[in-house]
Amino acid sequence: MRTSDAPRDTTADTTAAVAVHHTPVGPLLLAATAEALVLCCYGSREDAVARIARAGLRPVAEEDAEAAGQKVLGEARAQLDAYLTGARRDFTVPVDLRLATPFSRSTVMALDAFVPYGRTATYGELAAALDRPRAARAVGTALGNNPVCVVLPCHRILGSGGSMNGYAGGLEAKRLLLGLEARTGPTAP
Repeated sequence: MRTSDAPRDTTADTTAAVAVHHTPVGPLLLAATAEALVLCCYGSREDAVARIARAGLRPVAEEDAEAAGQKVLGEARAQLDAYLTGARRDFTVPVDLRLATPFSRSTVMALDAFVPYGRTATYGELAAALDRPRAARAVGTALGNNPVCVVLPCHRILGSGGSMNGYAGGLEAKRLLLGLEARTGPTAP
Protein backbone atom coordinates (compact mmCIF):
# COMPACT_ATOMS: atom_id res chain seq x y z
CA MET A 1 0.00 0.00 0.00
CA ARG A 2 1.41 3.34 -0.98
CA THR A 3 0.22 6.00 1.46
CA SER A 4 1.03 9.63 1.80
CA ASP A 5 0.54 11.46 5.03
CA ALA A 6 2.76 14.42 4.24
CA PRO A 7 1.23 17.82 5.00
CA ARG A 8 -0.44 19.38 2.00
CA ASP A 9 -1.03 22.93 0.87
CA THR A 10 -4.78 22.95 1.38
CA THR A 11 -5.11 26.29 -0.40
CA ALA A 12 -4.25 24.63 -3.69
CA ASP A 13 -7.18 24.07 -6.04
CA THR A 14 -6.94 20.29 -6.18
CA THR A 15 -9.81 18.43 -7.79
CA ALA A 16 -11.16 15.20 -6.34
CA ALA A 17 -13.37 13.07 -8.55
CA VAL A 18 -16.27 11.60 -6.54
CA ALA A 19 -18.18 8.44 -7.45
CA VAL A 20 -20.42 5.81 -5.92
CA HIS A 21 -19.24 2.23 -6.33
CA HIS A 22 -21.88 -0.44 -5.74
CA THR A 23 -20.49 -3.53 -3.98
CA PRO A 24 -21.78 -6.63 -2.15
CA VAL A 25 -21.08 -4.79 1.14
CA GLY A 26 -23.11 -1.76 0.11
CA PRO A 27 -22.42 1.39 -1.85
CA LEU A 28 -18.98 2.86 -1.25
CA LEU A 29 -18.29 6.52 -1.89
CA LEU A 30 -14.94 6.94 -3.62
CA ALA A 31 -12.95 10.11 -4.16
CA ALA A 32 -9.58 10.45 -5.82
CA THR A 33 -7.20 13.11 -6.95
CA ALA A 34 -5.03 12.49 -10.00
CA GLU A 35 -2.44 11.03 -7.60
CA ALA A 36 -4.31 8.98 -4.98
CA LEU A 37 -7.49 7.66 -3.43
CA VAL A 38 -8.56 10.03 -0.65
CA LEU A 39 -11.88 8.49 0.31
CA CYS A 40 -13.55 5.09 0.35
CA CYS A 41 -16.42 5.21 2.81
CA TYR A 42 -20.01 4.42 3.57
CA GLY A 43 -22.56 7.18 4.03
CA SER A 44 -24.20 9.90 2.05
CA ARG A 45 -22.70 11.62 -0.96
CA GLU A 46 -23.39 14.98 0.71
CA ASP A 47 -21.36 14.03 3.80
CA ALA A 48 -18.52 12.76 1.62
CA VAL A 49 -18.47 15.92 -0.49
CA ALA A 50 -18.45 18.09 2.66
CA ARG A 51 -15.59 16.06 4.14
CA ILE A 52 -13.57 16.41 0.95
CA ALA A 53 -14.21 20.15 0.75
CA ARG A 54 -13.14 20.65 4.40
CA ALA A 55 -9.80 19.09 3.45
CA GLY A 56 -9.28 21.77 0.80
CA LEU A 57 -10.21 19.64 -2.19
CA ARG A 58 -12.68 20.66 -4.87
CA PRO A 59 -15.10 17.74 -5.31
CA VAL A 60 -16.46 17.10 -8.79
CA ALA A 61 -18.54 14.31 -10.26
CA GLU A 62 -16.48 11.57 -11.86
CA GLU A 63 -17.77 12.37 -15.34
CA ASP A 64 -16.84 16.05 -14.89
CA ALA A 65 -13.33 15.32 -13.65
CA GLU A 66 -11.74 14.85 -17.04
CA ALA A 67 -8.48 13.01 -16.30
CA ALA A 68 -8.16 14.14 -12.67
CA GLY A 69 -8.86 11.18 -10.46
CA GLN A 70 -10.45 8.95 -13.11
CA LYS A 71 -7.43 6.65 -13.44
CA VAL A 72 -7.13 6.26 -9.66
CA LEU A 73 -10.89 5.70 -9.32
CA GLY A 74 -10.72 3.00 -11.98
CA GLU A 75 -7.80 1.34 -10.21
CA ALA A 76 -9.62 1.51 -6.85
CA ARG A 77 -12.82 0.03 -8.33
CA ALA A 78 -10.95 -2.84 -9.98
CA GLN A 79 -9.02 -3.65 -6.81
CA LEU A 80 -12.14 -3.45 -4.62
CA ASP A 81 -14.03 -5.75 -6.98
CA ALA A 82 -11.17 -8.26 -7.02
CA TYR A 83 -10.87 -8.14 -3.23
CA LEU A 84 -14.62 -8.63 -2.78
CA THR A 85 -14.56 -11.77 -4.94
CA GLY A 86 -11.61 -13.20 -3.01
CA ALA A 87 -9.24 -12.79 -5.98
CA ARG A 88 -7.14 -10.14 -4.22
CA ARG A 89 -5.86 -9.87 -0.64
CA ASP A 90 -4.24 -6.46 -0.58
CA PHE A 91 -4.46 -3.08 -2.24
CA THR A 92 -1.80 -1.20 -4.18
CA VAL A 93 -3.88 1.80 -5.21
CA PRO A 94 -2.08 4.91 -3.90
CA VAL A 95 -3.77 6.35 -0.80
CA ASP A 96 -3.63 9.91 0.53
CA LEU A 97 -4.73 10.26 4.18
CA ARG A 98 -5.23 14.03 4.20
CA LEU A 99 -8.82 13.51 5.43
CA ALA A 100 -7.61 11.83 8.64
CA THR A 101 -6.51 13.46 11.88
CA PRO A 102 -2.91 12.71 12.91
CA PHE A 103 -4.01 10.06 15.45
CA SER A 104 -6.48 8.50 13.02
CA ARG A 105 -3.76 8.51 10.35
CA SER A 106 -1.27 6.64 12.55
CA THR A 107 -3.99 4.22 13.64
CA VAL A 108 -5.19 3.26 10.15
CA MET A 109 -1.65 3.12 8.78
CA ALA A 110 -0.86 0.43 11.36
CA LEU A 111 -3.72 -1.84 10.29
CA ASP A 112 -2.15 -3.82 7.43
CA ALA A 113 1.02 -4.67 9.35
CA PHE A 114 -0.72 -5.31 12.67
CA VAL A 115 -3.66 -7.41 11.47
CA PRO A 116 -3.04 -9.05 8.09
CA TYR A 117 -5.68 -10.46 5.77
CA GLY A 118 -7.84 -13.17 7.34
CA ARG A 119 -6.94 -12.29 10.91
CA THR A 120 -8.59 -10.13 13.56
CA ALA A 121 -7.53 -8.22 16.66
CA THR A 122 -9.26 -6.13 19.30
CA TYR A 123 -9.31 -2.37 19.76
CA GLY A 124 -7.28 -2.88 22.94
CA GLU A 125 -4.64 -4.96 21.16
CA LEU A 126 -4.28 -2.32 18.45
CA ALA A 127 -4.06 0.42 21.10
CA ALA A 128 -1.27 -1.51 22.85
CA ALA A 129 0.55 -1.98 19.53
CA LEU A 130 0.40 1.80 19.06
CA ASP A 131 1.97 2.26 22.53
CA ARG A 132 -1.36 3.65 23.81
CA PRO A 133 -2.57 0.71 25.95
CA ARG A 134 -5.40 2.65 27.59
CA ALA A 135 -6.65 4.19 24.35
CA ALA A 136 -8.95 1.44 23.04
CA ARG A 137 -11.88 3.86 22.76
CA ALA A 138 -9.74 6.46 20.99
CA VAL A 139 -8.61 3.74 18.57
CA GLY A 140 -12.28 2.87 17.96
CA THR A 141 -13.07 6.51 17.24
CA ALA A 142 -10.07 6.80 14.91
CA LEU A 143 -11.15 3.69 13.02
CA GLY A 144 -14.70 5.01 12.82
CA ASN A 145 -13.25 8.00 10.99
CA ASN A 146 -11.09 5.91 8.66
CA PRO A 147 -11.31 7.79 5.34
CA VAL A 148 -10.34 4.73 3.32
CA CYS A 149 -12.24 1.80 4.82
CA VAL A 150 -11.97 -1.65 3.25
CA VAL A 151 -8.69 -0.55 1.60
CA LEU A 152 -7.26 0.15 5.07
CA PRO A 153 -8.95 -2.78 6.85
CA CYS A 154 -10.58 -1.41 10.00
CA HIS A 155 -13.19 -4.18 9.69
CA ARG A 156 -10.59 -6.58 11.13
CA ILE A 157 -10.74 -4.91 14.54
CA LEU A 158 -13.21 -6.33 17.04
CA GLY A 159 -14.46 -5.46 20.51
CA SER A 160 -12.99 -7.00 23.64
CA GLY A 161 -13.37 -10.76 23.69
CA GLY A 162 -13.85 -10.75 19.92
CA SER A 163 -17.31 -9.18 19.98
CA MET A 164 -18.61 -7.82 16.71
CA ASN A 165 -19.25 -4.12 17.18
CA GLY A 166 -18.75 -0.82 15.48
CA TYR A 167 -18.36 -0.48 11.73
CA ALA A 168 -19.26 2.48 9.55
CA GLY A 169 -20.89 0.20 6.99
CA GLY A 170 -22.88 -1.64 9.64
CA LEU A 171 -22.34 -4.99 11.28
CA GLU A 172 -23.66 -6.96 8.29
CA ALA A 173 -20.99 -5.42 6.04
CA LYS A 174 -18.35 -6.19 8.67
CA ARG A 175 -19.56 -9.82 8.88
CA LEU A 176 -19.44 -10.12 5.08
CA LEU A 177 -15.87 -8.75 4.90
CA LEU A 178 -14.62 -10.97 7.72
CA GLY A 179 -16.45 -13.97 6.25
CA LEU A 180 -14.84 -13.39 2.86
CA GLU A 181 -11.38 -13.26 4.44
CA ALA A 182 -12.10 -16.37 6.56
CA ARG A 183 -13.21 -18.34 3.47
CA THR A 184 -10.20 -17.40 1.37
CA GLY A 185 -7.75 -17.95 4.23
CA PRO A 186 -5.36 -15.88 6.30
CA THR A 187 -1.98 -14.76 5.12
CA ALA A 188 1.11 -16.24 6.75
CA PRO A 189 2.17 -14.48 9.97
